[in-house]
Amino acid sequence: MRHCHLFVLCMTLAACSTEAETLSPNQADLLVEAIEQAQADAQTEATPDTAASTGTDTENIGLVYTEERTPCADRDPLRRPLFGDLHVHTQLSFDAWTNDVRTTMDEAYAFAMGEPVGLPPLDAEGNTTRTVQLARPLDFVALTDHAEFLAETTLCNDPESHAYTSGPCITFNSQGVQGTAELGILLTMIEPERHPEICGEDGAICREVAMTLWSDVQSAAEAWYDRSSSCELTTFVGYEYSGATELSNYHRNVIFRSATVPDYPTSYMEAPTEVQLWEALRDTCLEAGTGCDVLAIPHNSNWSNGQIFHIERPEEQSLEAQAEAARLRAAIEPLVEIYQHKGDSECTNGLTSILGGEDELCDFEKLKNNFADCGDEPGFGMMIGLGCVSRMDFVRYVLTEGLREENRLGANPYKLGIIASTDTHNGTPGLVEEEDFPGHVGIEDDTPEKQLAPIELTPGGILNSPGGLAGVWAEENSRDAIFTAMKRRETFGTSGPRITARFFGGWTYADDLCADPKLVATGYESGVPMGGDLPPRSAQDGAPRFVVSALRDAGTEASPGGQLERIQIVKGWIDDDGTPNQRIYDIAVAEDITGDVDLLTCTPAPGGTDSLCSVWTDPDFDPSRPAVYYVRVIERPSCRYSWRRCLAIPEADRPPTCDAQTIPKTVHERAWTSPIWYTPSS
Repeated sequence: MRHCHLFVLCMTLAACSTEAETLSPNQADLLVEAIEQAQADAQTEATPDTAASTGTDTENIGLVYTEERTPCADRDPLRRPLFGDLHVHTQLSFDAWTNDVRTTMDEAYAFAMGEPVGLPPLDAEGNTTRTVQLARPLDFVALTDHAEFLAETTLCNDPESHAYTSGPCITFNSQGVQGTAELGILLTMIEPERHPEICGEDGAICREVAMTLWSDVQSAAEAWYDRSSSCELTTFVGYEYSGATELSNYHRNVIFRSATVPDYPTSYMEAPTEVQLWEALRDTCLEAGTGCDVLAIPHNSNWSNGQIFHIERPEEQSLEAQAEAARLRAAIEPLVEIYQHKGDSECTNGLTSILGGEDELCDFEKLKNNFADCGDEPGFGMMIGLGCVSRMDFVRYVLTEGLREENRLGANPYKLGIIASTDTHNGTPGLVEEEDFPGHVGIEDDTPEKQLAPIELTPGGILNSPGGLAGVWAEENSRDAIFTAMKRRETFGTSGPRITARFFGGWTYADDLCADPKLVATGYESGVPMGGDLPPRSAQDGAPRFVVSALRDAGTEASPGGQLERIQIVKGWIDDDGTPNQRIYDIAVAEDITGDVDLLTCTPAPGGTDSLCSVWTDPDFDPSRPAVYYVRVIERPSCRYSWRRCLAIPEADRPPTCDAQTIPKTVHERAWTSPIWYTPSS
């Protein structure tokens, strides 16, 4: 069984509802006003008199501090790439604890800085029996334990607790699927309630304990945040909101800009719809008058049956009210997690509603290969492998749907930048190496046999992967610099390697810009970076021009990175009949890339290059048609972790999954940039 099968006992779907709440015009207005005011406050809060601590810094790099700190010694006005993980669970998460994970917050932060950490299985004395360590520290990290059951997990494993001998806690402490399901079943209900045996009839006991634990989360993040000029590690206070109504994924990671955060983390138990979550973030953060700033990052849309990005269009709501709701969504959720250890959410083949032909690279790390197309209505049940697959499960088509909504409303709810992360439940942020992947879910995947297990009720086993990394382009490694980069969507994600990519769009880039040492400066001066909107097109402008530069991950001496194979630009648009369309362009391809991985030795495929760069003009540009463009950087193929596990087992003893046709033996590691949008002048 897999780690989100906390939901497997929720088979009585009659208890769930498909109704979604919508915003009234007044609510939407208030929320948008609050977000705009919070963003304005963040830019004007500091004054030149406090430049060294909470104002514009003294080196004029355009960065505003909202907390007292020393400016980083390593800083760049043209911004530098930073790598991190914004999706990490420790022992505080109920589905980590039941899989024998005992990694503390302090240990997870230390791991991010390169210290070793112990993993289960546990010995008779409760000690860990495996040790793992990052070869390269991370720049930033957020611990995002499930907010829903912080208190219940703690109360159930404390022998001094009144709840320790309660029925739910006894089941929880039995571990495994029954333990996680006893709590997790509540997250599938449209009106969730806590267990009164644990939390009391009014839930006050759990609220009080959770507030104490939330304080501990803040203290740990503060203790590990490097405010010195060394800027070795940036930490963010965060948590995961883990709704799963009707067994479809609605999860979001909530990340706060600074140490100023709400008194309590709003969970699915208090806010069982995303609209209610946004309202709570408005009330407790953006409108609280404390300087709090926040964003939410949806993840695993590939588990959502089209629900996580579904748009309700109530007949009673005016177009302007719907437009305000779209602007609200875009403001609170500027990013999406495109990839993590539970699969890829970029794109898929086989959907009848998508034009543009097959894209073989869309077969990357899929949890479901045979499926029914949801069409225009969402389904349910994907968290246990059930139901249909929707185009709204995949970021590429969500971005294109945003163009259609902007045509309809004048507002785009899906202005989404891109990151990736691990979703580790071992407290091991950034542990993404294919060569010696130890698993991410405690005793659920702690052995090669479990990692190679076939699919059971929930997706997982051999379908899981090591996950990816979040990348940002920021002036320095500080909270304000990174959070501001995330807000402006100057972000990228990778499937694990530390590939770096720069992506600029404009109208006048020269053909020889790749050879210009001022490429980056020109990129900013004459256009926009990833995450931006193309400048207005003048009468003299032709088609948009893009410059993309990518560098391979050099890796380490023990584990060199792969060579780059190609850069692609993916374009999305809406046809005149309203059908979403797509086209993939190879804009830079390395020479001599024939040949395959040696599957007996896992020697990488031959050919490739250390870097690629290209200036590209859209040959199919229609100035009357909105479009969205993002970059995909592809490595030469290498052995997938699962095939490496298979090779370590005598051929006669290998499980059937080693030869399954649906499980690839190789992987095309990659990076995805945030998009650049084109909107015709009105």
